[in-house]
Amino acid sequence: MKPTNHLSHIIQSDISYESLAPEFFAGVIALGNHVHGDNYLTNELLADYYAKSFVGNTNASWVALYKQKVVGFRLTFAHTQWEADEWCSPSLWPVDPNTVCYFKCNTVDPAMQGCGIGSRLLSKSIECAQTQGAEAGLAHIWLASPGNSAFKYFTKNGGQLIKKHPNKWRYASIHEGYDCPVCEGYCECEGAEMLLQFQAP
Repeated sequence: MKPTNHLSHIIQSDISYESLAPEFFAGVIALGNHVHGDNYLTNELLADYYAKSFVGNTNASWVALYKQKVVGFRLTFAHTQWEADEWCSPSLWPVDPNTVCYFKCNTVDPAMQGCGIGSRLLSKSIECAQTQGAEAGLAHIWLASPGNSAFKYFTKNGGQLIKKHPNKWRYASIHEGYDCPVCEGYCECEGAEMLLQFQAP
């Protein structure tokens, strides 16, 4: 259930945003696995993602807190900290691939959706990614989200569809213990490769 406008206003005023740090790992893992399925995040994975968030002292990953609880997070790899894999199509990107950061994950507590948390996290990550030297961000959007909300959200914020990839998370479900919340057995969900070009700061 989304909050009423009145409740949304109260909640927004009480939400704080912090750069991702180890003291938030437990909350991020719990929320990520609750929303996306068991073993979507682990301590080992999150520690790796955290390291990839940095260029110098600038961290592109953020969390949202409400009453000291993690209610949202965006994990973003700096443009120098990741490499395109078989699920990426650099030849189709309208920018230099070396200037593209990677939006690994955006998650908001279902009870807090509709409060603008996702958009605020995105804007903060973009600001930091631009400071790091990125000109655009790539994401693989889960097309099985309820009402295809993830695709609609990223499109609304300027994301451009590059290519659709069947079975994007099948390997993780077979070899990494990922338990997809919508597929029985191994994950067969389709992922949308999308690119968001940043506006000049």
